[in-house]
Amino acid sequence: MKREAAVLGVLAMLAIGVVLIDATEAQEIHAGSYPQQSGEELYQGICQGCHMSDAKGAVGAGAYPALAGDRRLAVSIYPITVVVHGQRAMPSFGPELSDAQIANVINYVRTHFGNQYKDSVSPADVQAARH
Repeated sequence: MKREAAVLGVLAMLAIGVVLIDATEAQEIHAGSYPQQSGEELYQGICQGCHMSDAKGAVGAGAYPALAGDRRLAVSIYPITVVVHGQRAMPSFGPELSDAQIANVINYVRTHFGNQYKDSVSPADVQAARH
């Protein structure tokens, strides 16, 4: 019993540390800390932390869906809406990224990781989804 309580205590402390780190990162995000422009750079700098470098997603402290082979990406408005407005545990990146940055990262994901959706998303498409 004591060992289980100690393990739970350590896990709680680690969770608090993660929350504090996330809060700091959130403040940096709102300060405009995304200088990357290419889709690959944006994916590596933002997305792969949750969706993994191979875009196969992860399960652990949370469930992060795979983007590799994701059929929902076929309809371009779906990833635009998710990136701009967020969905469930995924935060909104609309306030932090430009229309061009969002289009670039979506086009990158839609043409890599086994995805072959060739119709490009434009910054104008992203702009329209913001409203």
